[in-house]
Amino acid sequence: MSGLFGLGQSLLLALPPERAHDLAIKSLELGLYPRATEPDDKRLAQRLFGLDFPNPIGMAAGFDKNARVPRELLAMGFGFVEVGTLTPRGQSGNPTPRMFRSMTDRAIINRLGFNNDGQAAALARLQRGAVGIVGINIGAGRDSKDRVADYVSGIERMAEVASYFTINVSSPNTPGLRDLQAPEALDELLTWVQKARAALPGKPAKLLVKLAPDIAEEDLAEVVRVILRHSADGVVVSNTTLSRNGLHDRGFAKEAGGLSGRPLFARATRMLAQVYTFAAGKLPLIGVGGIDSGETALAKIEAGASLVQLYTGLVFEGPSLIGRIKQALVEATDREGCDNLAPLVGRRAEEWSKRALPA
Repeated sequence: MSGLFGLGQSLLLALPPERAHDLAIKSLELGLYPRATEPDDKRLAQRLFGLDFPNPIGMAAGFDKNARVPRELLAMGFGFVEVGTLTPRGQSGNPTPRMFRSMTDRAIINRLGFNNDGQAAALARLQRGAVGIVGINIGAGRDSKDRVADYVSGIERMAEVASYFTINVSSPNTPGLRDLQAPEALDELLTWVQKARAALPGKPAKLLVKLAPDIAEEDLAEVVRVILRHSADGVVVSNTTLSRNGLHDRGFAKEAGGLSGRPLFARATRMLAQVYTFAAGKLPLIGVGGIDSGETALAKIEAGASLVQLYTGLVFEGPSLIGRIKQALVEATDREGCDNLAPLVGRRAEEWSKRALPA
């Protein structure tokens, strides 16, 4: 049964974006969603971060903010799910309306502001278990007096249920949060976060850092060096952008917040390739931003991503996008005569890193 995710796609697109999102989550909770019925092609499988990914397609953070439906998303055919962003305490986020959709630009602007129920509520849900890989995206509270301490407490509190952690220092909707991406601030943050991980019992979950696509090119190389110096395990590229370049819907473009969807693709993919190049291929990357077809997913991989994540593309394309991406990636391995995706990762990174951005 496809429920609101199949025949109801046009209904969801007719509703205000945040209302549509709430209905999509409820549809999943009620079991009204399409299941993946075929096993993934073995050529899509990878071992990264000490984890076995059945396929490289993940649900990006921001969709399941409160860890309500990770099992259901995995059952739809995602290879992994990232929940959150989770803050130490619940918070309501910014005033509504705070999500805006443009059918013309196939894009969304949001200024949600880390609205979530808090880590304790998500922890209780995730302790019920999930069959598959579930990453935990953690952030700082809006009114926090010690943001570094917020990330440390998130690592400590959520460790038992995290397949991996993503440190979100790149949302544009929490004032001052992106300041933590500055090399000196990021150095301090990762120092304390890694100390917290090292103190955990057993083998701690891997640590990824999520970056904004608006980092100045002259600063990006140093940011990558900081991430490497602190032995982070990967980078998520990228979060939403404050740029409005390439938008045609003028009323939509005037809204404040982070832009996601098709107009983000070129900017995020160029930055992905630059991070891959600066890291000399030493860091596994997750490519996010503007993926709405098999071709765009393949482009992310060729630019340097080992894994990809969807959200906005799924809003406009529906759940069939997952299967279409899998098919496109399998066909790419056929064309190249390879039995896995590894030979495709980063093979066009140099080309993508030098591409001009659309005006």
